[in-house]
This record gives sequence, C-alpha cells and structure tokens, in this order.
Amino acid sequence: MEARIDADRVAPSALGVAERIQARRPQMSSAMAKIAALLLEQPTAPLELSITELAARAGTSPATVTRFCRLIGYSGYVPLRVGVAADVGRGDVQASWHTDIGRAFDPEDSSRDVLHSLLHAHTRSVQATASSVDLEQVDRIATAIAGCAHLDIYGIGGSGFMADEMQSRLYRIGINAHAWSEVHAGLASASIQDKHSVAIGISNTGRTRETIQMLAQANSSGAYTVALTNSPDSPLAVVAREHVVAAAPEEYLQPDDLSAKHSQLFLLDLLYLLVAQRDFSRTTTKLAASAMAVLPHRRSARSRPRPVETAAVAASRSTDAPGNESHV
Repeated sequence: MEARIDADRVAPSALGVAERIQARRPQMSSAMAKIAALLLEQPTAPLELSITELAARAGTSPATVTRFCRLIGYSGYVPLRVGVAADVGRGDVQASWHTDIGRAFDPEDSSRDVLHSLLHAHTRSVQATASSVDLEQVDRIATAIAGCAHLDIYGIGGSGFMADEMQSRLYRIGINAHAWSEVHAGLASASIQDKHSVAIGISNTGRTRETIQMLAQANSSGAYTVALTNSPDSPLAVVAREHVVAAAPEEYLQPDDLSAKHSQLFLLDLLYLLVAQRDFSRTTTKLAASAMAVLPHRRSARSRPRPVETAAVAASRSTDAPGNESHV
C-alpha cells in the first residue's frame, strides 16, 4: 500500500526533491515532465494537494504521479510528501544555509561556512550528474569518438576551457581532436565535417548562441553531434543527436556556477576513459611516447634546486679561482 513508507527511500539524502527532479528530467515522459514543471514552480504543492488533486492540476493521472515518484527515488506519493516536508523544514531554519547552498552567500558567513557550503554544492552537482548518466549512451558516444576521423569540440568562455582540456587529453591518445572557442574558426571547421566526424558542444545553460551555431553547422554537415548541458530542453540539445546532462542542482554564483564545471569535467573524464579503453594498445603507445617527449622538461623528484648565486658570491668565486690570484 502507498501509505507504507519505505524507510530507505525517505532517509535523508544529499539530494532534495528539486535536485532529484532535475537529475531525472531526461528520462521523463511528456506526462511526467508536466508534473516536474509543476513541482519546480510550486515545491510545496504535495503538502497541500492529494495525489488526485496534484494529478489534475498537472493534467495527468494519479498512476503517472506514482510512477513519477518512483523515477525520482521515492516509493510513492507519501514518501514524496515526506521529502518535500524535509526540504521545507530545512529552508525555514536559518542554519540551513550550512547544508543547503543558496543562490547567494551571506556576507556574514565565516570562511568555514563558505568552505562547507561550497563542498556540499559541488558534491551534489556531481552526484546528481552521476545519477542521471545513461551508460548505454555514453558508451555509444565513446565508440563514435574512438573511431572518428575528426573531432570538433565547441565551447565559449568557461566552457571553452573545458573544450581545451578534453581536446588535449584526447589528442594525446591519438584522437584527431580540435577545440574551438572562436565562432568564425569553429564554423569553418564545422562546415567541413562529414559522417566520419564527431562534434561536441559544451554549454552549461545550452543557450550560448555561438556554440549552438557551431554545433548546428556540424550537424548539418553530417557529423555525429553531442550536446553537453544541464537542460534537455535547451536549444543546444535540440540541434544535437545526443544530449548528456551535466547537472547543476542549485546555482549559487552568477553568471558562472563552478559546480557546473565540476559536473562537466566529471562527464568529460568519463568519456575520456571510455575512449581510452576502446583501443588500449593505441592509448598506451601514445601516452608513453608523449611522456618520453616531455620527460627532459620535468625536474627529478630527488634533485634539489641550486641556491641563487648573488653577484658578490659570484665575484668571490671568480677571484678565488685558480689563475686569478692577486699578488701584492
């Protein structure tokens, strides 16, 4: 019976109801998406409405509400209500800022409070991202990257740094990868892609115009296109063949939430490792070759830096050298 509460389902979690909803949105049907939209707009609705009333307000059925609850990690409507009540309880307490990061920092917060809140927010972002990963999808993308003739990675601003990092890693293991953060150069590259190419667009919101233009051009050219954003309904996701969600449960800094970057790096790391697995021999050979090439530029862990020699010491050494004795 639904009235029975599964203790494991409603135990305190690192993710609140809103974060669970955001993490599972890519797997939701259109009917469930209506429930998600309602709860994100009116978080306390389950405390005020019966399951039948909530279903009617969302334009769906009670059975769909129950399936929705299970999708986001609750066994039914009653455990969902408990989760909502817990979130509201935390939100009503001033001390909740220490455990549930808000959209802005209080100027009175201590450095310890800021540290703990940042850690919690970044951890939640990665946890939400991991919980929504479609492993069949990322395997499919990794296989496409490993076998492609050309890989473009597009990103502007902070996402451009993510693109550069991914390009550098993949290039070292033999993938013909290129990162573009300037739209003219990126569009030129995207225009010469074909069915043997892969293109990845990175944007937290999925609404960066230049990234959308570059990925759309690559898609039109026949490339296998992938969008990496936090929103499955974003314009960037619409123009891509595949969409991978990098969750950012709560935005605490504007305009650039660094917890979103950790989610992006988490997914890019996952893709990199899966690509590396696809051709183990090539990967190890390329990594060994590049490591040997840069080895002369790395200081040995056992070597100690020589002390800086002052002009006076140098002059003294010169005077004391054989053949330079002064005679009176």
